[in-house]
Amino acid sequence: MIMDCAIYRKGVRDDVDGDLSDALDAARELGDSFMWIGLHEPSTEEFDQVAGELQLHPLAIEDAVHAHQRPKLERYGDVLFVVIKSLRYIDETSDIEVGEIMLFLGKDFVITVRHGEGAPLKAVRRRLEGDPDLLRHGPSAVLYTVLDEVVDHYGSIAHEVETDIIDLERRVFAPQRTTVTEDIYELKREVLEFRGAEDPLIPVLQEIVKGRVSVAEGTLEYFRDVLDHLLRVDEQVDSHNELLTNVLNAHLAQVGMQQNEDMRKISAWAAILAVPTMITGVYGMNFDHMPELHQWWGYPAAMMVIAGICVGLYRWFRKSGWL
Repeated sequence: MIMDCAIYRKGVRDDVDGDLSDALDAARELGDSFMWIGLHEPSTEEFDQVAGELQLHPLAIEDAVHAHQRPKLERYGDVLFVVIKSLRYIDETSDIEVGEIMLFLGKDFVITVRHGEGAPLKAVRRRLEGDPDLLRHGPSAVLYTVLDEVVDHYGSIAHEVETDIIDLERRVFAPQRTTVTEDIYELKREVLEFRGAEDPLIPVLQEIVKGRVSVAEGTLEYFRDVLDHLLRVDEQVDSHNELLTNVLNAHLAQVGMQQNEDMRKISAWAAILAVPTMITGVYGMNFDHMPELHQWWGYPAAMMVIAGICVGLYRWFRKSGWL
């Protein structure tokens, strides 16, 4: 559905009344103006109404309607098509929810198509409408502000992920035994999903910063700043991924050490129990001619021998760290 539609001339908003075609014609007649249409999860029929007026490429229309695209930058004639992954961090579950923002940029129009609940663009509009000097740059100002908001949100999520990793480290090295393998794998999966959103965006921004995108002329310094922030986030995500691998290895090493310790304890108790089992097994054969079998002190002597050997083995195993 259409969330918002307006014409911007010299950094000032003018709401659209009536048909989109008339509004676009008005923007072109005014000159130094552009129309910005915001859509949220449009159906094919809804998007066709907009795309038909602006003569957008069918492949770009298909991508915009069905989503599930990697971050990318493509040119279709005079129209620039940009795909950005938006992210939303869910505090209750530490999950990262992925959405998409797609932008069509022409000389006198911008179409933003949003999929998912993350990164609503109302804040972007408010920010731009509060900065007429930036808004005067036209469609490139919209592209810059959307990228800047998304990348800044990446940085916030990277901080949340770092907090989750620190919590996992504390649980791994806590004195009490806890099972955190599944939690580590889940967070590692979220980090990889994070990387899948931010890493492919780097070449998109590099393409813009190198001056190969005509619509961004005059605003390259803004995009360089966004690229710098994104490269910092990329380094953080790489560090998080490596740190999670180290945490997992440390946890598995602890599990292996605990299993070895458990096996030593089991082996020690088995050795101690083997002594009375062997002695009572010998005397349980019921032969007539056996030492001390008919002596009154035979039974207490056997019990004392069993107890003495068991106590001796227990002390030896305790001293060697097996118990």
